[in-house]
Amino acid sequence: MMIEILLDATIRAGTSILYATLGEILTERSGVINLGVEGLMLIGALGGFYVSHITGNLFLGVIAAFILAALAGMIHGLITVYLKANQIVSGLALTMFGIGVTSLFGKKMIGIPLNGFQKIEIPLLGNIPIIGVFFNQDILVYFSYISVIVMSFVLFKTKLGLKIRMVGENPGAADTAGINVYKVRFLSTVFGSGLSGVGGAYLSLAYTPLWIENMSAGRGWIAVALVIFASWYCYRAMFGAYLFGGINALQLRLQAIGTNVSAHILQMLPYLFTIIVLVFATIRLEKGAKVEPEGLGLSYDREDRR
Repeated sequence: MMIEILLDATIRAGTSILYATLGEILTERSGVINLGVEGLMLIGALGGFYVSHITGNLFLGVIAAFILAALAGMIHGLITVYLKANQIVSGLALTMFGIGVTSLFGKKMIGIPLNGFQKIEIPLLGNIPIIGVFFNQDILVYFSYISVIVMSFVLFKTKLGLKIRMVGENPGAADTAGINVYKVRFLSTVFGSGLSGVGGAYLSLAYTPLWIENMSAGRGWIAVALVIFASWYCYRAMFGAYLFGGINALQLRLQAIGTNVSAHILQMLPYLFTIIVLVFATIRLEKGAKVEPEGLGLSYDREDRR
């Protein structure tokens, strides 16, 4: 069915963005802005592809993608959390670093084929009309479902999540309560960066199992925007990622069937739609529907605590 084909493409197109958005939500919930998501996705994509290629193990590739992106995010964490540098500048530098280093070291990987993750149908559930598409995906898609549930639970139902949110909202009060603000922010940034790397690995190991220079194609920036659209909630992030994925899948389908609309305009649709959604989300936030963490983007210094 056409609906099932489009829905399948929607899920696949949105999964990489979902991972990156979840990572950024975790980071921003702790009060740190990371605009290096695009670079982190590229680092994860190349690192995952390279390790999978030399070892023949896709799961090792995913682990490598997480670790490499986490290490890159560690630099951002050290600079912004401990050295208290400007978070925006550091994030942009991380994106440029990711683009540059993957372009340099990825040249030899271009054109190399790879047998990526294959779909695994879940018995019974995969046979349900339309909805069954969600249960006939590869392992990384299934793990993204679990990631949404687990992260939402951790952030809003556990003591650890309370610490992360408290550090993001009022780091001074969190410090007074005995919470190590620097440690929580640093580790949240590192783990969030690792998730962005997994999003990149999905692109090179499942979505299009090969390495292409700058293959993230702006998905990292989309993820940053979707954090605002989702109001820093995981389930809304899932909806937003699939919404973008659906528009992307639709424009590809329109190109395939041969529409009279220019291909360049069709390629603009996902990003134009994201801008429109972001505008409405911002208006909604300004009306008090939900505000960002109070300490977001602000460095914390114990000496300035009042």
